[in-house]
Amino acid sequence: MAVITISELEAAINFWRSRSPSEGDELRLCKEASALSKPYALLIVQRQSDVPTERLDADARAAWEAYWRLKNGIHR
Repeated sequence: MAVITISELEAAINFWRSRSPSEGDELRLCKEASALSKPYALLIVQRQSDVPTERLDADARAAWEAYWRLKNGIHR
């Protein structure tokens, strides 16, 4: 079972925020950063240090997988 640490989630959120800065007066996060911010917040609230990838919803998993591919230079 693969796990994502809270530090890795934070790095992924920051990656997406740098690629697509917040928008509008409300500073809305891009879709990918928003999807990853939910499991990140849960880790903080639940005082956990990592999350199994299987526990991510479809949007968060897609954002994580795209981040991982881009970070590692894998294009598909």
